[in-house]
Amino acid sequence: MLTNRQLLILQLTVNDFIESAQPVGSRQLSKKPEAPFSPATIRNEMADLEEMGYLEKTHTSSGRIPSEKGYRFYVDHLLTPEKLNSEDSIQLRSVFQEKIVESEELIKKSATILSDLTNYTSILLGPDTSLHAVKRFSIVPLDQQTAVAIIVTDNGRVENRLFNVPKGFTASDIEKMVNILNERLIGTPLSKLQKMLAEETRTVLNQHIHHAGELYYSFQRAIMIEPEERLYFGGKMNMMKQPEFNDFQKMKTIFDLMEKGVPATTFFQDDKLGIRVRIGSENKHIAMEDCSVITATYTAGDNMTGSIAIIGPKRMDYGRVITMLDLMSSDLSSELARMTINGGSAGRNKK
Repeated sequence: MLTNRQLLILQLTVNDFIESAQPVGSRQLSKKPEAPFSPATIRNEMADLEEMGYLEKTHTSSGRIPSEKGYRFYVDHLLTPEKLNSEDSIQLRSVFQEKIVESEELIKKSATILSDLTNYTSILLGPDTSLHAVKRFSIVPLDQQTAVAIIVTDNGRVENRLFNVPKGFTASDIEKMVNILNERLIGTPLSKLQKMLAEETRTVLNQHIHHAGELYYSFQRAIMIEPEERLYFGGKMNMMKQPEFNDFQKMKTIFDLMEKGVPATTFFQDDKLGIRVRIGSENKHIAMEDCSVITATYTAGDNMTGSIAIIGPKRMDYGRVITMLDLMSSDLSSELARMTINGGSAGRNKK
């Protein structure tokens, strides 16, 4: 059990180290009005905090720095979320003033703004669009050989896919196909569309359209929904600005992690709703053992969620970052809900 004086000294030590990146000494703390104690008294308390595992002594200085245990205690018990100044607040919310109509673009720009404001690396995990369900199929013939398949999902997203129409098929055949697709596949999640297309429509198409096989296979290839890259990074190089990552090999390890398309769980570990802070070894990947990761969740319409992460050194400005993530996740949820209602999700043309 820490005494009130030890709590204060631990808090001041962490705050100082976050700000300066330099080991904190007893004489340095004794000059603060919040710590009206002699250097000797502070030095003794710091020694006790070190013995209990909350502080560590560096080899190059008589000062001390927080240990991982010290950071954990600080975040859980001593941290006060920081109020943003008006300039930061305006910049944070500027992305929502741009009248962006595509959810993917909004998520990307949100990542960029967070990285610019924090000087850390931001990652946004987009919602799993494969869970969206088909709301309507359309097929529009462009000429005798080509048509465009249009899939509208329940959140307003539009997928446009060109495909070849084999010789001998008429506009009436195309219309029959659309009617069968809408009758059999409405409500099917995109992730199960190929499976349900084969199980629910192939036999029926053959019954109503002469030689439907060629048309079916051409359409099937066109609407194959490929897995999307759902991780959006902002400020990957910001980590290099931190003194903890002056070591080239250490920085390369982290950068390689972001570049190689690792699973989202490397950065997001089944995070529940709200703010979560993982410090050092609490992260799963060894490359992240010198980092802290703060995550927040956001919603994107009915039953759809995504996550935001800020990655920085363990000497992260936790109070400021938590405030920013809290505001961004709330505003992003509201804006994506509005876009969903208005059918403003991304439409993409694929050839």
